[in-house]
Amino acid sequence: MLPHPAADWKRCAARQREMIGLPSGKAAHGETITNGMSVDVEEWFQVGAFEHTIDKGDWESLESRVIYNTSAVLDLFAECGVSATFFTLGWVGARHPALVRRIAEGGHEVASHGWDHQRVFTMSSAQFRDDLRRARAALEDAGGVKVTGYRAPSFSIDARTPWAHPVLAEEGYDYSSSVAPVAHDHYGWRDSPRFAWRPLRDSSLIELPVSVAEVGGRRMAVGGGFFRLLPAALTDVAVRQSNAAGRAGMFYFHPWEVDTGQPRVANAPLRSRLRHYSRIGAMKGKLRGLLGRHQWGRVDEVAARETRQ
Repeated sequence: MLPHPAADWKRCAARQREMIGLPSGKAAHGETITNGMSVDVEEWFQVGAFEHTIDKGDWESLESRVIYNTSAVLDLFAECGVSATFFTLGWVGARHPALVRRIAEGGHEVASHGWDHQRVFTMSSAQFRDDLRRARAALEDAGGVKVTGYRAPSFSIDARTPWAHPVLAEEGYDYSSSVAPVAHDHYGWRDSPRFAWRPLRDSSLIELPVSVAEVGGRRMAVGGGFFRLLPAALTDVAVRQSNAAGRAGMFYFHPWEVDTGQPRVANAPLRSRLRHYSRIGAMKGKLRGLLGRHQWGRVDEVAARETRQ
């Protein structure tokens, strides 16, 4: 990790904002807003793009890269002075407890990404509850911290899962960040509110959708692979629009997206390969720029602020 003094970083970030005309994370009335930076921690072979190509029964025999690539993300955050939330699979936490401890000891939030990346709409409410409990137990045992946040694999809480938010509330979660308010072939809940909302009248549980940019009346996704493939300015638009409305932006990506050395799945459909591997080499540089152009923090901090709104 290269040395990067905090004062130099702040001056660098300020210069970047001045050069491109971005606000310094401020709402229209001048309040400084901290946006949510989140990382979905999973192995390269556990992604939605390969779910019909790589069998779960083969996972244990495949090369593990999650310690290497998550460590690279942790180093980048340390370099940039950013705290974040790591939505981590229980499957990963059970096998790599030292990684979960390192995340927590670095001042980041450890949150749940479910057990093994099964989409919520493929489960019953009882199966979902079991999945939540199994993942939380593994993460809390590994990290020695309480887990109060949840993100569904592939943003799979939508209109098909009316029971999901009640189960989360009953299991004691403070917030969920499980909705992508877009129309997409892989996921999405276009009718969801764009910013934080309360899904239940009798619970303080808050849903924090990931940010989208509204351009020409269309909502456009900006995190993860969209950030890799599309101009970074589109993500700046999404964050700027959120902040102008007095709300926090919510960004996400995956550690495997900075890992140029991961194995190639040659027998996956071309579309899946393009989604997974395109512009991975550019990702770390794009992230470094994004971290400098806006103010970022943990998702539990964003949830606490939104709860007070």
